[in-house]
Amino acid sequence: MANTDGFVEHGNIKIHFEVYGEAGPTILLMPSWTLVHKRLWKLQVPYLSRLFRVVTYDGPGNGRSDRPLDSEPYSQENQVAYALAVLDATGTDKAVLVALSRATNWALELAAEHPGRVHGTVVIGPAIALPPHAARSTNLNVTAPAPDLPATAVPLLGADPPAHWAKYNWSYWQSHYEDFAWFFLGQCFPEPHSTKAIEDGVGWALETTGEVLVAESRAPRPDEPALRAWCARIDTPLLALHGTDDRISPPARSELLCELTGGELVTIEGAGHLPLVRDPVQTNLIIRRFAERFRAPAGRRSWPRWNNRPKRVLYLCSPIGLGHARRDLAIARQLRERHPGVQIDWLTQHPVTRMLADAGERIHPGSRLLRNESAHIEAESGEHDLHAFQALRTMDEVLTNNFMVFHDVVTEQRYDLVVGDEAWDVDHFLHENPELKNFAYAWLTDFVGFLPMPDDDERATLVAADYNAEMIERIARFPRLRDRAVFIGDPDDIVPARFGPGLPSIREWTEAHYDFAGQVTSSSPADRAALGYRPGEPVCVVTVGGSGVGHDLLRRAVDAYPEAARRVPGLRMVVVTGPRIDPSAFARRDGLELHGYLPDLDRHLAAADLAVVQGGLTTCMELTANNRPFIYVPLRHHFEQHFHVDHRLRRHHAGHRIDYDDLTPSSLAEAIAAEIGREVHYRPVPADGADRAAGLLADLL
Repeated sequence: MANTDGFVEHGNIKIHFEVYGEAGPTILLMPSWTLVHKRLWKLQVPYLSRLFRVVTYDGPGNGRSDRPLDSEPYSQENQVAYALAVLDATGTDKAVLVALSRATNWALELAAEHPGRVHGTVVIGPAIALPPHAARSTNLNVTAPAPDLPATAVPLLGADPPAHWAKYNWSYWQSHYEDFAWFFLGQCFPEPHSTKAIEDGVGWALETTGEVLVAESRAPRPDEPALRAWCARIDTPLLALHGTDDRISPPARSELLCELTGGELVTIEGAGHLPLVRDPVQTNLIIRRFAERFRAPAGRRSWPRWNNRPKRVLYLCSPIGLGHARRDLAIARQLRERHPGVQIDWLTQHPVTRMLADAGERIHPGSRLLRNESAHIEAESGEHDLHAFQALRTMDEVLTNNFMVFHDVVTEQRYDLVVGDEAWDVDHFLHENPELKNFAYAWLTDFVGFLPMPDDDERATLVAADYNAEMIERIARFPRLRDRAVFIGDPDDIVPARFGPGLPSIREWTEAHYDFAGQVTSSSPADRAALGYRPGEPVCVVTVGGSGVGHDLLRRAVDAYPEAARRVPGLRMVVVTGPRIDPSAFARRDGLELHGYLPDLDRHLAAADLAVVQGGLTTCMELTANNRPFIYVPLRHHFEQHFHVDHRLRRHHAGHRIDYDDLTPSSLAEAIAAEIGREVHYRPVPADGADRAAGLLADLL
């Protein structure tokens, strides 16, 4: 959330701005072409605003600013005036300018004509009237009739030929605006596996119209003589960042711009027009280093000699559900057995931090800077519905912020080993930036492979396979970045499926690239008396894990209790809402208990005559290991619960599955009556998983 936001008005046009952070100097993240708005900077704002004061604003034509349909408000003069008005309204005397593409025009004039307001300037992919011309210019005629061309292939992960640049045309924008947006964003992102970046760009483009783009395009822009004159007068530092595969603006433009200004050129090999989106870690670090020139350096620094460094582990535990925390605590305890005195720091989020604190573990103070993944998952969910793959894709802003926190933690304090239990942010960005790894790294997971749901459309199915292909390609390119990849389970637990058309078998690939630890379960004593359960009392425990996604299942269970109690005399139902759902949201009844967070939930599950749960793997497998009857209700559209978890439970002949669409209070009451206290004989689950996992990690220390 922004510290403050508001509007400035210039020439009867309202411009919306936001201010983040407090520490100087101020960084002004300028708008770009009208096709997009200030959310374009979403992967920069969280990180930079922890270190600096950051101001962003929407230019005219998109976002929360006005959308005039005449060209004058989009003129160079007015664009510069908007920037100055935002600086004035936010009390910013002087700023570091960061300008993308077309905004370079406005930044150069500001630096030349208003040097007292500018510390320095970072430009990214400058789209300005300096030579050379882009190759696409041979296909441009904005005033011609709308071209008759096939629809763009980008939505189905295809590529468009250069001839489609004829769509850069005023008539085409007004008649086929969405098709143009997909085409243009596809050109902005030539990097493979850019599906999410393109989707975001198209989404922002659809917040304005082709008519607005035409109005903006009619406004005159600075010519080469004006640009050269400004460059000659700029006496503040300038840095140009350019992708070598930029199809919007040739990299040679940045070379000439740096020659004219005495600036510094940084290129990203193979990057397109928007490295701030596809290479956010490098972009963030480049902007940070540039902005740090304009404030006093940090004070005290220290460096320990080799013999003054205790063995240290940084443990990253996924906060989406508490099952990860239980298994990671079990592994950490076994690791300490093998390496007495090892210091383990935990970098994680609520609700895992609560469980770890109760266990007496050391939580790294950097954890407070992490953006909460559970909150994002809850926001993406519907009625017992979570499209888990899409939720992971839309978590890019959270994951980027959290990796930047991780990067700062391991830069400021050295660790011998980093353990990431489904730490998607760290695994993704380490493979994108392998030079940042200066520690042993172990990756843990209990599933491999994103799988489409049956009702996904063609694009969603292609995108899932594309994510798998990207992962396979990264591992092939950097096979030693993961010093150990540990699968929590056994080879037979892997689904019998392929990663996608033309891609390998999931099991064969996983067996070639992972070590297997077996299932990690907690050894919870089933001491009913110690938990307050009477002999012979039928106990049903209902729990939905650590996130707030399970509210609807809890509601069904509570509503089912009266009928279930009639069917099961003396039934005691213990409903555990978890740390993120308020138990007071449910009505209390005799025989029905409501609890929030229970630190010893695993003991209650081990003692229960029946459990009703979602499809979380760790909880289901702990019930399996303890031979407890249970009903599991997978979240709709949750590919892991529907395919990976379900496959493992079927292999163990464990649990009674009920799909949520078939779940009513009456059907649940009937299932409770049928399952409670039933004698079960599941496939045995070896109890040495934590020790095996710790053994795979121990030699990395």
